[in-house]
Amino acid sequence: MLIIVAFVLLLLLPSPWNLLAFGVAGLLGVVELLIWNRTVRNRRKQVGAGTLIGRTATVVSACRPEGQVRLDGEIWAARSAAGAASQDSVRVVGRDRLTLIVEPISDPTDRPGSFGRQDEPASPQ
Repeated sequence: MLIIVAFVLLLLLPSPWNLLAFGVAGLLGVVELLIWNRTVRNRRKQVGAGTLIGRTATVVSACRPEGQVRLDGEIWAARSAAGAASQDSVRVVGRDRLTLIVEPISDPTDRPGSFGRQDEPASPQ
């Protein structure tokens, strides 16, 4: 960003100041690039189907044992040994090439959007 500002200052400022402003803004731009490079270089890349393990998906077509699940708007082939009906929530536990290995979520507090709240029993009237 600062390199663009440096070129704009080079074009807009009068003669002695444009070179000074260009030099200062250009130097700050290079420092900014070095800082960003150092910050981003040590981050671990999170790409690929392996990043889906542990995530929750919704069954699109029944997995008995093979079907399809929707995860982040994408439809993936899935396999479940326990089986899962359409619209069930499942957790991704592994993958076999491009097929996700899933298991049904059995704990009701483990479903997306649930915060572990149990309904209170009805009071007698």
